[in-house]
Amino acid sequence: MLRTIESKLESLFEGVFGRAFRTNVQPVELARKLVKEMDEHRNVSVSRVYVPNEYTIYLCPGDREQFAGYETQLRGELADYLAEHARRESYVLLTPPRVAFETDDDLDVGVFGIATRMAQPPAREPDEEPVEEQREAGATMVYKPAAQPTESASPVELGVQREVAVLEWSGERHEIAKRRVLIGRSRDADIRVEDPNVSRRHAEVQQEGTTWWLVDLDSTNGVEVRGKRVKRLKLEDGTRFTIGSTEIAFSRELQ
Repeated sequence: MLRTIESKLESLFEGVFGRAFRTNVQPVELARKLVKEMDEHRNVSVSRVYVPNEYTIYLCPGDREQFAGYETQLRGELADYLAEHARRESYVLLTPPRVAFETDDDLDVGVFGIATRMAQPPAREPDEEPVEEQREAGATMVYKPAAQPTESASPVELGVQREVAVLEWSGERHEIAKRRVLIGRSRDADIRVEDPNVSRRHAEVQQEGTTWWLVDLDSTNGVEVRGKRVKRLKLEDGTRFTIGSTEIAFSRELQ
């Protein structure tokens, strides 16, 4: 009953302010509503809670045009936001979240719709092995164009190189050997940092596709980059961040 009242009040106030102050749709609104759609379309099974993995956002031409310069990046960020929410809530996704944009001429500026779908992953051939089983955990396969047959080609030119992610600080060096790595002061942490200002479970390094992310686990002192706190950080070769009073460098190395 309380949830119904809350929804009605939310709808009322959003409608009143929407009519009074008609503005373009903002990305933060899309993120908030996507998460709400995920929560409201949960399917509880015997031991798991499944949520939709495909989300289509319908926008009026004017609203969609404002995202034209970075629509691809925005779709990726919204999908990452959904994936993080699902992880925190222990939801199960059949595939990584996918977000698409569509134009609807019937919508007004500032109004948008969201359609959700729980789609099965694409079927593979019976004798085809899953990609995850073909690769070592934590390794990204980097493909490069092969050299001309007439040349003497090195393994780097012809083959597929194994790339590893590495964290370094205060003379310590740790290769990341799996897709999720816990950093903290606890003895149970995958990567232990001996710093009294570091929480027992401080942050987690996560691999999503070929991209690495650092996610703060609501630690006491947080994660900082150049003096600014961040909750989620995209890790690129050379990225440096601070947990507690320890500065850590992230790098990607070819082997």
